[in-house]
Parts: sequence; structure tokens; C-alpha cells
Amino acid sequence: MRRFLFLLSAAALAGCGTFADPGEWFSSAEVVEPSPLVDLQNQIQPQTLWSRDVGSGTDNQRLGLVPRVVGDTVYTADARGRVEATAIADGSRRWRVELETPVGGGPGVGEALVVLGTSDAEVIALDVESGGERWRSQVSSEVLSVPAVAGGIVVVHTVDGKLFGLEAAVGTERWRYERQVPTLTLRGSGSPVISGGAVYVGMAGGKLIALRVDNGELLWDLSITVPSGRSELERLADVDSDPIVIGGGVFVATYQGEVAAIDQRNGRPVWQRKISSYSGMAADLDGLYVSDTEGVVWGIDIRSGSARWSQDALKHRRLSSVALLGGLVVVGDFEGYLHWLDKSDGSMVARTRVGSDPITTGIQVANGILYVQGDGGQLAAVRLPAP
Repeated sequence: MRRFLFLLSAAALAGCGTFADPGEWFSSAEVVEPSPLVDLQNQIQPQTLWSRDVGSGTDNQRLGLVPRVVGDTVYTADARGRVEATAIADGSRRWRVELETPVGGGPGVGEALVVLGTSDAEVIALDVESGGERWRSQVSSEVLSVPAVAGGIVVVHTVDGKLFGLEAAVGTERWRYERQVPTLTLRGSGSPVISGGAVYVGMAGGKLIALRVDNGELLWDLSITVPSGRSELERLADVDSDPIVIGGGVFVATYQGEVAAIDQRNGRPVWQRKISSYSGMAADLDGLYVSDTEGVVWGIDIRSGSARWSQDALKHRRLSSVALLGGLVVVGDFEGYLHWLDKSDGSMVARTRVGSDPITTGIQVANGILYVQGDGGQLAAVRLPAP
């Protein structure tokens, strides 16, 4: 599989520099083959409960489109503006809306809203029960992350480095936070995470910030990684994965930088470990689980940052965000496979396939079920067999 580094002009985005696609890192002269799949006798048999088409998927773009489960419904969106609500019991459609505008991030769900960010610099809120449009608001640039909704506020991160706090009821702007974007950044942006009256978000340039949700006041900011190197590419250090807030800590990963634990109260670093990643992580009170840019999956002690194990059998398979289900670490790859690893030692427990399309960001666990949205638009619900 040949992978190229290419740069995308962002002249149309005020204040933005140039974007690099994080899936294409190597020069045209270099060929990097994905690790072949070795024979594996499944120790468990994950079961696909249902699978259905929910649109065109990502249209071969790197977008922040993930399934969101609230109550008995899973909400999805595709790149062309198709938004659906699906019953988790049997995969039947509850409603479907065509926004007729390209969607770059979402859906975020909360406050009886389903919220999408668009490639045309809009935020659109739909009614959670019917899909009817509640409001639209203009923001400063494209949205490639999932909006966060809580406490009467919708928080949106745009690719030009701004955060907007919008009134959930009507969509008007309550506050705005701005930070300059470096000349070269990854194509994508970290999704805001709301917890305990604060919103945490990773920024281009390797910073993690915490703001008050109600007024956007900066609580603290911390440089997870200080960009270094002679070229702009070497100095590229972005926090593109979503922070995880658990047990009084905020955990975050940077590209060409570190995985770090930060004290939630004051923004002080607890530990840092040199791992480069732009994919979503998973965590519980036992460990932090992350795939690095080469496709090595790591199990890290959540208290000390020491590595408990690493699994390199999936190198260069363009791994998805990581999820946890039933004591197993689950990660998707570019051929639509799900790989199931024992979280205690990283050993391969099972391999299943939910489709032929790549799985990049569309993976979420809720109520003991794994929901997977492939880049081609196929949504599947998978569970583990009863003990």
C-alpha cells in the first residue's frame, strides 16, 4: 500500500495555514506495506446483531463523523448531509433528514438536540425526536470535529483554531475563544469534551486547554508537546484526538509528541510518555489504550504512564480509534476488520469483519454494544457472547 504526504491549501479559511492529511505520511518514493493478517483461531465469537446502510460515509475524506448513542437510539451522519436516527434494538430507521450541505463533524447529542458541524462553516441543530431543524448558526470556518452539548451550551471547535459556545436553545453565540493556528497542521481538529462545568479540547500546536462552559473563561492551558525541528513538518505537533476525562485526570495524545495525564483541577502534568498518535484513545481505571501512528497498540498504566504491553501485529494497517468492550481492546483497520485484544496483556483474542470499507473514527461502545460506522457508510452493532 503506497502512502503519500500531501498538503491542502487553506487560503479560503481566514487565519488558517496549510493542512496535512494524517493518513498519508510517507514520500512517494517509499512503499510501506501493511502487516499481513496471520492465522488466528478466535477465542471468542463476537456477534453482529444488525447492519444497515446509513449513507455515503466520509466520501474518502478525513472527517469527524462518529455514531452517537443516547437512550435507545443511535444517531449518524454522512459527508453529504444525510442524518439518521436508528433504533438500537433492531437497526430500524426512526427518522432521516437530508441537510443538503456537506457535514464535517458530528453528531453531537444533548439538550434534546442532534448537532452537526458543516464544511460550509455552519452549525445545525435538529430535534432529537423528529429530526426537524431547530436552528442554524454561522461560525468562522469548517467544522471537522464533533460538537459537545451540555449545560445549555453547544461547544464547537473550528479548523481555524476557534471555539464557540452557542446557546443550545436558539444557536446564538454566547462566547468565543481564539488561538492562532500554526502554519502547518493536521487536517482535522480535536473534539471538545465537557465534564464538571469545564470543556477540554486539544489544539493545533500541541496544547490542551480547559474553559468554563458557561462563559468561555480560560481555566488553564498546557503545552503537551513543544514543537521542535528544523522544518515545518518536523515541528508539526497537534492534539487531534479527543481528551478523555476519568478519575480526576485528563488524558490526551499528540501527533509527533506525547501521551500525557493532566490533573483535571489545575492543568498540571502528572506524567508524559513519548508516543505519537492522532487516533482516539480509550481508558478505564486500569489503563489507557492507544494506537500510535505506525499502528502499534499500547496498554499504558493510567497512574504512572508506564507501558504494560504493546502489540505490533497490526503495524501500518491504518487503525481506527480504540474502544473498550468486556475486558477487550477493540480497534478497526483499513479493510473493515475489527481486532480484539486482551486488555491485560495485548494478546490477540479474535478478529471479525463488519464490511470491506476502512474504519477510521466511527466506533463507539454503549450499554455493552459496539457500534461501528465504516467510512463507506455501513453501520453495524456488535456484541460479545454472554460469559
